[in-house]
Amino acid sequence: MSDVRDVRVLVSGGTSGLGYAMSAALVTGGAQVVLTGRDAERTTAAAAQLAGSGPGRALGIVLDVRDERSVSAGVIAVREALGGVDVLVNNAGIGMRTVNRRFMTDPQPFWDVAPDGFRDLFATNVTGYFLLARAVAPLMIKAGHGKIINVSVSETTMRRAGFAPYGPSRVATDSLSHVMAADLAGTGVTVNLLAPGGATATGMIPEDVNDDVRARLLDAAIMGPPILWLASADSDGITDCRIVATEFADGIRPS
Repeated sequence: MSDVRDVRVLVSGGTSGLGYAMSAALVTGGAQVVLTGRDAERTTAAAAQLAGSGPGRALGIVLDVRDERSVSAGVIAVREALGGVDVLVNNAGIGMRTVNRRFMTDPQPFWDVAPDGFRDLFATNVTGYFLLARAVAPLMIKAGHGKIINVSVSETTMRRAGFAPYGPSRVATDSLSHVMAADLAGTGVTVNLLAPGGATATGMIPEDVNDDVRARLLDAAIMGPPILWLASADSDGITDCRIVATEFADGIRPS
């Protein structure tokens, strides 16, 4: 297992789903993790649950990735708590349930999507990644090292009928990730994408999906091995790559 002892990690959207699974793996590996969420009670509870799960440390802070002032204050709080940020995991996001609660059984064409729902999803999924990376990247550049990991999805999800605005938002964050990597070339800061490799059992999945569909969902814990590798020295120098957790579990690494 990759060594992440004392690595300082900020995980956005760490109270549930993929974010919680990645935070759990990092704490178990000995990392110092700050996880964020918009709800104070949930954020505190998630950090408390993780605090005794391994040799690492888990802290929770309230942060709204859509709000520049909240992001700025949150990053200051992380620096005060950890002394710096070695790894940013951009994970906070909302899914299709916010615009169509039955998107898996009754897909909605893009022209029926409410404009406010479209804007809010992009503000969270795209602007949120930008604001956090914008706040953290200068700190990493000054330190001469750092890693930004942007959570993504499968490319088929980006193009699927009925998946506006979620699919387009993930196209945008993938493109943003490539731009970040290019802008940070030569600084010691790397940027990579991490995708589960399929639909995953998280709160983004409707509660009423049938048993056959639910049985095919990936366990969020599949994100553990690749996030440990990406956060560790084992991935030093690897940048602008797309890591797929299901393939990583089979021993596939980027060239």
